[in-house]
Amino acid sequence: MTRNERIELARKTSTPPEILVELAGDGDWSIRWRVTQNPSTPPEVLVTLSRDKNNYVRWHVANNPSTPLEVLVALSRDENDYVRWRVAANHSTPPEVLLILMVDDEEYVRGEAEVALNRRLMRP
Repeated sequence: MTRNERIELARKTSTPPEILVELAGDGDWSIRWRVTQNPSTPPEVLVTLSRDKNNYVRWHVANNPSTPLEVLVALSRDENDYVRWRVAANHSTPPEVLLILMVDDEEYVRGEAEVALNRRLMRP
């Protein structure tokens, strides 16, 4: 299968979960990050990809609204500040994690966490 065919499969919401599982193990990181963006990707695949060696793949896991809570908690401690920033921006991140991110070493991570927490506190 060509790279473009794999990209298309990774993106299509009609791709069966077992194919997404296979694509999550692709050697090409750009295929794996596209799997993280697919709303049909099973949560267990997001768990696996949250440990990917590529920061960009983890960034997209942190950005996915379907990412399991325990993964968001783990990614809030990721070595890469952009990954932590996406955790702060994820609407599924619980307030307890946002409070931790509000004392992050990086100012923009702290700022995103503060904005996200304030947004939640203002909801009716």
